[in-house]
Amino acid sequence: MTFFRNRDIRLQCAVFAGMILAGASLSLLTVREAVLPVLLAGCASWGMSLLFAWKRYRAVRRLGEELDGILHGEQQGDKSGSEAKLQHFREGDLEVLRDEIEKLLTRLNQQSALLEEDKRRLSEALADISHQIRTPLTSLNLQAERLRSPALGEEEKRALLREMTGMLSRISWLVETLLKLSRLDAGMVRLKKEEFLAEELVREALRPFEISMELHSQICVRELEPGTVIQGDYTWTLEAVQNVIKNALEHTPEDGKVWVRARSTPLFAEIQVTDSGKGISERDLPHVFERFYRGESAAAGSFGIGLALARSILAGQDGVIRAGNSQGKGGQFTMRFYR
Repeated sequence: MTFFRNRDIRLQCAVFAGMILAGASLSLLTVREAVLPVLLAGCASWGMSLLFAWKRYRAVRRLGEELDGILHGEQQGDKSGSEAKLQHFREGDLEVLRDEIEKLLTRLNQQSALLEEDKRRLSEALADISHQIRTPLTSLNLQAERLRSPALGEEEKRALLREMTGMLSRISWLVETLLKLSRLDAGMVRLKKEEFLAEELVREALRPFEISMELHSQICVRELEPGTVIQGDYTWTLEAVQNVIKNALEHTPEDGKVWVRARSTPLFAEIQVTDSGKGISERDLPHVFERFYRGESAAAGSFGIGLALARSILAGQDGVIRAGNSQGKGGQFTMRFYR
């Protein structure tokens, strides 16, 4: 019997046997009539002790079997998808042990779910990258084949090289942006909490677009409330604002304007970007922040991912971004950074 293979049980039996024999011997030397009652009482106590020990042993063994089943995947949650549960036991100390083990199992299940979610997001990110760069890579291969043609003139070769360079830049931007999105979604980015002026942020955000704006005769009108302070991560917030401004410039016609406003309230700081384009259609408005969504008026080189990144950055800083149309102008994006 496996019960008596337990060393503690054998030791307990030996102690009880010794105590019973010692009691019987003492009774035999003093009061002989008490020998039988002492033997009966000792055996009864021994038997009750073994009974309780056996019940505890059985409960512990059942708990071990359940844990072994859970570890080997034999015990699954119910049909509703809940996690595996241990049976309840009457013994107080075993109940405490069961509760602690169940807490551990719950934590392990949560970690497992998080790992599965990370794997899913990584798989989606890789699929997105593969899908989005397939077309420009195909174009690059075709243009590379054209460059090999001996009949191609020098001017045509230079034009092809400029076009290929532009495509490579777009692919590089796409991959970097998707990786940033994946890191934000997976919670791998630790956003800082620092204070900086909106004027400085807007000036830095507009710098990469100055040449492009000059070539297209576009003007940026800044209406920045002096002393507007934003709380957040400067580098990532700069990334978000640049993506919103880039989107506004793509929808601003030649000789058009882009308005960048900043103001401060006791609850939040706000940056608003408005373009002079046609505005966002009612059909596109609910989808502008979705990844790879390209609306009716999307630019030819747009991947539809910049606004999705901006929303993820603001969400990670307890901020919000809203899209709409301004009266008499075009599309309008409002970013709020709560204090």
